[in-house]
Amino acid sequence: MKLIINVKAAGRKHAILEKQHAEIDDLGNNPSVQELITAVVKQQVNAYNSKPFEKNVLPFLTSEQIEGQTASGKVGFGSIYNEQKADPAKAQEAALQAFEDGMYAVFADERELTKLSEPVALTPETVITFIRLTFLAGSYW
Repeated sequence: MKLIINVKAAGRKHAILEKQHAEIDDLGNNPSVQELITAVVKQQVNAYNSKPFEKNVLPFLTSEQIEGQTASGKVGFGSIYNEQKADPAKAQEAALQAFEDGMYAVFADERELTKLSEPVALTPETVITFIRLTFLAGSYW
């Protein structure tokens, strides 16, 4: 099943991931939010784990790469320095707990999904948006 994923962070002008197409497990037409999050996390962990671990002796970026990355707001080499692979089960558990704790919000097109048991109507045009929420720290005197 193909899915369109958009990842944003509160307070940022540009999306972290801008409408990325992802191939996830077939969930049917009305999966629950829990099934959706679990499938997306599984796909992202598999994509992360399949990236090759490489060390460049003389890392460099071409001017085209720098210009392309400038649009997203971060220029980097894209290297993974941690050789340890991610555990899909632990990542799924952490993602579900973070959703329940309100660390991020999930939207299907323009509708906010608030409960893990809530059904989601998926079509090929549905855009799933994850918004990472930032909490402000302060104190009273």
